[in-house]
Amino acid sequence: MVNTDAMIDIVAASQRFHTKLDWLESWHSFSFGEHHDPRNTHHGILLVSNDDVVAPGTGFGTHPHRDMEIVTWVLAGALEHRDSGGNHGVITPGQAQRMSAGRGIRHSEMNASKTEPVHLLQMWVVPDANGLDPGYEQRDASAALEWGKLVPIAAGANPDAVIHINQTHATLWVARLRAGDTIAVPDAPYVHVFAARGDVAIGGAPMTTGDAARLADAGALDVTATTDSEVVVWEMTATLS
Repeated sequence: MVNTDAMIDIVAASQRFHTKLDWLESWHSFSFGEHHDPRNTHHGILLVSNDDVVAPGTGFGTHPHRDMEIVTWVLAGALEHRDSGGNHGVITPGQAQRMSAGRGIRHSEMNASKTEPVHLLQMWVVPDANGLDPGYEQRDASAALEWGKLVPIAAGANPDAVIHINQTHATLWVARLRAGDTIAVPDAPYVHVFAARGDVAIGGAPMTTGDAARLADAGALDVTATTDSEVVVWEMTATLS
């Protein structure tokens, strides 16, 4: 972790926890599963930010969750979702998906292709309250994803967001940037900026694919793309105690 400023921590891709199985390669931004570091458990109310590549014809078999808002964003390929609430969907790039685990749900996530891997980000934030009804939402965000613009993908309080999450203190933004484009990240108490692909600079500090910046009261810093890029940004106004 490089401290470029008292309010900006940049975590290199190589410093993330790494899980490698015969069907899965996963990089974890925070403690996850058997990987645990008490100094790295969350940022704001973002508990999980996993960068997964799943081999063709494989995936995560049916397993349970509870009391979590889970957002999935596919970067390449197709992911098939099924859950105990009867929901079914195939998520491809540009599709936003949210599963509210609530008081309990079981689901599976499988690579929908027998020949190509699927590359996805899965992100978890805590809900406003425990014991909510489980829920599912999937919507196409493609029309809103203009180059050079931050687009609200998931939020609890932003009415312009593509999908709704049960967390009023968090908004997920995505920006697709061409080389030379500049955006300003939200001015919020807690912001997590993930370079999903490409190279960018935040506040003048370089980031490459898989790097993340954790901001705390850092202001509306500029992010400038040095190559065609995609950045995934969580804006949060609360943190876990």
